[in-house]
Amino acid sequence: MLLSVMKVPSCGRLPVILLSLVTRVYYPVHIGATMASFLLVTSSPRGLQSLSTRYARNIAESLQARSGGAIVERDLAAAPLPHITSAYIDGRIAQPEARTFEQIEAVDLAESLVQEVQSADVIVIGSGMINFGPPTQLKAWLDHITWPGVTFGYSAAGKPQGLLTGKKVYLVTAAGGVFSQGDWAASDFQTAYLRHLLGFIGLTDIEIVRVEGTVFGPEAAKAAIAATEAQVRAILEQAP
Repeated sequence: MLLSVMKVPSCGRLPVILLSLVTRVYYPVHIGATMASFLLVTSSPRGLQSLSTRYARNIAESLQARSGGAIVERDLAAAPLPHITSAYIDGRIAQPEARTFEQIEAVDLAESLVQEVQSADVIVIGSGMINFGPPTQLKAWLDHITWPGVTFGYSAAGKPQGLLTGKKVYLVTAAGGVFSQGDWAASDFQTAYLRHLLGFIGLTDIEIVRVEGTVFGPEAAKAAIAATEAQVRAILEQAP
């Protein structure tokens, strides 16, 4: 049951009272059930025409309908985040009372993004390949939430330790060509990068759905979409 649809710009200072505006939120009623919380992150500039967005949203909404809880959606293409600046880098290490106004804005934004991830039980990410990698909008989001001492740390032996543990991630990647195998597999700097960085901050339980091979004519596109939909059905059947 959709109770509210809300949007917010993803830049500048975000006080807590404005956090609801970044979201498209669903609040179903599941009395007596344990409700999961979902974070849906989409990043394709193609919006609703994007296959990565379509299937990421399908997974999030299907899981939410089954288990209850709310979906918080961050549309990074519709409301892009700023790329990190010295205000963010210096503000993270400065004492709160010593931060400049620009540093306060940058740190507040990053804290709100981290809080969205920390609050989610399930994270669904849509990423459409651009020039062999993820969209810069998604990279900016990852740069904001990859925060030493907050989302990752180091052991006494110097080994990195992700701090965002105990969460399930569904990663939907899209590409016009075929990058999962064959000659172009080595050029896939999207899937490997996202898997590595998410794992670095503790998000290691990742299920990947690939949408690929859609640019080789109508029949190839039809087959690619059918294969993706089969992947999604299998994932939803196996999900708790």
